[in-house]
Amino acid sequence: MAVLGPTNTGKTHYAIERMLGYRTGVIGLPLRLLAREIYDKIVAVRGPSVVALVTGEERIVPPRTQYWVCTVEAMPEGMGADFVAVDEIQLCADPERGHVFTDRLLRARGTHETLFLGADTMRGPIRALVPEAQFVQRERMSQLVYSGSKKISRMPARSAIVGFSVENVYAIAELIRRQKGGAAVVMGALSPRTRNAQVELYQNGEVDYLVATDAIGMGLNLDINHVAFSALTKFDGRRMRPLAPNELAQIAGRAGRGMSDGTFGVTGEAPPLDEGVAQAIMDSRFTPLKKLNWRNSALRFGSIDALIAALEESPKDENLVKARPADDLNALKSLAQVGEVAARASDGNSVRLLWDVCRIPDFRGISHAEHAGLLEVIFRHLHERGTVPEDFMARQIRRIDRTDGDIDALSKRLAYIRTWTYVAQRKGWLADESHWRSETRAVEDRVSDALHERLTQRFVDRRTSVLLRRLKQKEALLAEVNDKGEVTVEGEFVGRLEGFRFSPDKSAQGAEAKTLKSASLQALAPQFHLRADRFYNAPDTEIDFTDQGGLMWGDAAVGKLVAGAEPLRPQIQVFVDEAAGPDVEQKVQRRLQHFIDRKVAALFEPLLNLQRDETLSGLARGFAFRMVENLGILPRADVAQEVKDLDQEARGALRKHGLRFGQYTIFMPLLLKPAPTRLRLVLWSLAQGLDDFPEPPPPGLVTIPANTHAPKGYDTMCGYRIAGERAIRIDMLERLADLLRGEDSRGGFEAKPDMLSITGMTLEQFSGLMEGLGYRAEKGERVKVKPVDQVVADEEGAVPADEDTVAVDDTPLFDKAHEAPAGVMPDAAVEPEPADAPQAVQALDDHGEAPVATDPAKATDANANENVVPETPEEELMPGTAPDAALAGPETEVFYTFTWGRARQPRGPRPEGKGKRDAKGGRGKPQGGKPRGDRPQGKKGGGRGGDQGGKSFSARPPKKDKPIDPDNPFAAALMGLKGDK
Repeated sequence: MAVLGPTNTGKTHYAIERMLGYRTGVIGLPLRLLAREIYDKIVAVRGPSVVALVTGEERIVPPRTQYWVCTVEAMPEGMGADFVAVDEIQLCADPERGHVFTDRLLRARGTHETLFLGADTMRGPIRALVPEAQFVQRERMSQLVYSGSKKISRMPARSAIVGFSVENVYAIAELIRRQKGGAAVVMGALSPRTRNAQVELYQNGEVDYLVATDAIGMGLNLDINHVAFSALTKFDGRRMRPLAPNELAQIAGRAGRGMSDGTFGVTGEAPPLDEGVAQAIMDSRFTPLKKLNWRNSALRFGSIDALIAALEESPKDENLVKARPADDLNALKSLAQVGEVAARASDGNSVRLLWDVCRIPDFRGISHAEHAGLLEVIFRHLHERGTVPEDFMARQIRRIDRTDGDIDALSKRLAYIRTWTYVAQRKGWLADESHWRSETRAVEDRVSDALHERLTQRFVDRRTSVLLRRLKQKEALLAEVNDKGEVTVEGEFVGRLEGFRFSPDKSAQGAEAKTLKSASLQALAPQFHLRADRFYNAPDTEIDFTDQGGLMWGDAAVGKLVAGAEPLRPQIQVFVDEAAGPDVEQKVQRRLQHFIDRKVAALFEPLLNLQRDETLSGLARGFAFRMVENLGILPRADVAQEVKDLDQEARGALRKHGLRFGQYTIFMPLLLKPAPTRLRLVLWSLAQGLDDFPEPPPPGLVTIPANTHAPKGYDTMCGYRIAGERAIRIDMLERLADLLRGEDSRGGFEAKPDMLSITGMTLEQFSGLMEGLGYRAEKGERVKVKPVDQVVADEEGAVPADEDTVAVDDTPLFDKAHEAPAGVMPDAAVEPEPADAPQAVQALDDHGEAPVATDPAKATDANANENVVPETPEEELMPGTAPDAALAGPETEVFYTFTWGRARQPRGPRPEGKGKRDAKGGRGKPQGGKPRGDRPQGKKGGGRGGDQGGKSFSARPPKKDKPIDPDNPFAAALMGLKGDK
């Protein structure tokens, strides 16, 4: 009986049911993959003890076998089974294997029933060659529709893309992995174990795409909805040829299983199908086959030549055509040319053995000569010993038994082991057949598993496929976030959750990354809400702002500051993924706004109190607004007139808030601490609309290098004033100004230790600072005066009078080991803070506290001790020589004289002696006068020998009726007392 019809008609299923209705049966299938599939189905029904599986590389034959599942080439002959079936009988027309199927059509018969299953194109040849055959036409159970051309990126799920070369299959699979998450790969060269593992990936939904060769057209039953051809030509072993419509239909028919309709089309570089061809496939109308391939099965083994002649005989039936020489015949002809082989094959048994060896398939696919060489070695061993040597077999298998390497390397090993698996399956070729069958099967399984693993690693993105599968099933995805922010969904790493933004794994690209992020965000929805609740209840200590205005929660950026309507009221822009939802976004927004509002309230409390003081009115209120607008620091030059217009009452009201009216700056000392300064710079940068915020200076420094590239006003917001190449902190500048006010800035003065101590500078650095403040610094040298405590005392302890020795208090001292800030304009009206001012104003904060000034006397002692030259005992001196100190000459020191105003222009030479410094560094008096150094110690006069720290002389006579400075709180208090009287 011939059961004919298109694919998806249930022909194979019908044959299995018919076979199981008999006591014994044999079914021949076109592929060992399909044979394994049918074997598993029958074993599930009848058990393994009665079912045999026989292919070229596998032989499972239980003692009580009733049903034989075989490849067509391996079908046993002469068994007299009740039932015999041959599937895909239309392969009788195949150029390579057709003669085997034709032989089964002509000679394979069951004692009770014989079935030939295949396409309706075989109706004519079967009727001609098997006249007794009855025909059963079966119709397709579902509809097959041509859908045209589609890009791979738009390929629907549950699709199979067909390629006709290994390279083409791999390229398509790689593209699908990147765009769709992955694909299973099925090729005829795969072992059943690898193929089944790959098919399982597809069947269980881990991947939605299958990339295969035309091997899927041979009866493999898969859940495919759409078949797409990536090419319409193939290499048939000899040449590239177009696929016939019936071949296309055989493959396209895999789409739509059971009652489900299917579609087919083209993709990639394949041109659209001709309308007539597409319609023929849909209607299952193809040109009937006329000729079947045939090769003589009545072989003669008397000699090699006789065998070759029998194989090359031509058919006598007009429906048959002689098959082209197959690989086994070509191998036989090659070996017949080898003298040793020809000599060995001199009898019937040897010729039959040689033919059996020549039928070993060329699984390796290498050159014909190499394959023939391997067959020669095997034949020689079998002819000499009767079996293949154990050690030879072990060496061959040992070389293959490796699972390292890439897909290509493993595929080659799999092809090689198939050769030895075939050898192990031949009866009588090995001494211990069972052992070697087990060994070759184990190696093939190991290599197959490794190949499956490499194929999956390369062509399947498990995490994406897992997410897509769960999304398709509309199930809730399980997402977990560890303490490092690593996100796993369904156990697969997908990226990191940084704050409230998800960053997908960077290894994903293109459509894969888009799919990954979409699925991950959906799974992360509950995590966003949990994290938002934790963030909302987090203490302020876990949140901070950056110097660039970013808002951080631990190490994660959760938002940034943006300018508000007022400098002290910045707004928030949150960093929250849209998928988190509006509730999460609003919760994060509120928490960050609370944080920054509290931070401003805490760090700028004096300024906010000033802003909220309702008792301020008039000019005082306006001045308070200016202070708030400038974040608590105002250069006095910018508001000189406004300060002048403030009366004493207004100033007193402002001072109650900690405001200090300095000579250079109006400021609040409390706001000069590092924390307010850092926030002030951020708020100022926001108000100025800067893209790149300048960084605050390091805390605790009195002076810093001047930043000439910073935006205008940066130094003021930092709490510094630029003076030359450095900038000095404004509170220390005001302290320096208090010291400078007591000096004669017109006649000139020298730096005191307190001045250097305040600024933390050396004398030379201090001179640069003073020049930056508007002073002129003149450098000079003079003889260094030995301090009093180094003058040798007499026996009574009295210091002998020496007209070359000047008292300590008469010589300005500079302790270079102490560093201090620089000066201010001389006659500015900057008053000391009143005794009843707030404590925060009276005492500088720990940031602004200057080092304690060094006692001048101690500094003198220290300097003096460094410069003392020890005396040499007289007994050690050579007669007529003087001590070394006397020979060295007078020691000199550098000093600077500071005067207010621009640097003087060069003048002509002065009259000799006028205004010149003497050898000791003091100013000489006009001709006829007494040098300054000779004045009595402690005398107050026009020279510099008076007490350090006090005025040595005045540039102008004192005014009797000096107007009261409204900025001076003591003067204001005095005026109030006079008013009371």
